[in-house]
Amino acid sequence: MTIFSLYILSKSGGLIYQHDHNLPTIENEKTFSFPLELKLDVQNRNVMVSFGQRDGIKVGHMLVAINGMKVTGQQLDDGRDALQVLQDEANYPINLKFARPRLTTNEKIFQASMFYPLYALACQLSPEPRSSGIEVLEADNFRMNCFQTLTGVKFMVISDPKQSGVDALLHRVYELYADFALKNPFYSLEMPIRCELFDEHLKTALEQAERPGFSNV
Repeated sequence: MTIFSLYILSKSGGLIYQHDHNLPTIENEKTFSFPLELKLDVQNRNVMVSFGQRDGIKVGHMLVAINGMKVTGQQLDDGRDALQVLQDEANYPINLKFARPRLTTNEKIFQASMFYPLYALACQLSPEPRSSGIEVLEADNFRMNCFQTLTGVKFMVISDPKQSGVDALLHRVYELYADFALKNPFYSLEMPIRCELFDEHLKTALEQAERPGFSNV
């Protein structure tokens, strides 16, 4: 059982804290012959798949290694340009490793801002008055649990669907937020949380929640 990440949204819907706890690394490695059947382009300073897919390699995946040598941005560790290496027929057959890119900070902020109107829409569509909005959203390979406080702050945990004790974990994170953020005289409401003690205690709580047999933090 695994906890992937945690988000804290302010009452106005802004992202004030995010922590990636145990994100899975999705990598696919394959040996290709010339010509390369995938189309690769430079996007956001990285070499990305823009067309074609096979054996788990999909559009949007990032090139991370060529023949076992790490690719950083557009260059290999020895200084060669990755696209030039791929265009040279003499380098084939060639082994390429691709990975799903991690979300950027701006993408995380955008996703968090999108959840706020969805939450409000769920409250309005509910046939029951005083709806609690979205509390659980489950897909094939992840589950999102959301806990909203009386002041409108939302705590979201993305985890494995089989992860237990998430409700108790959310309440524990709320306690840590109250102890180390709200009681901090230098912290202002609606602003990003930057507190080492909060980070340390949060990581401990997440690690405890992942232990087998966990039911209460």
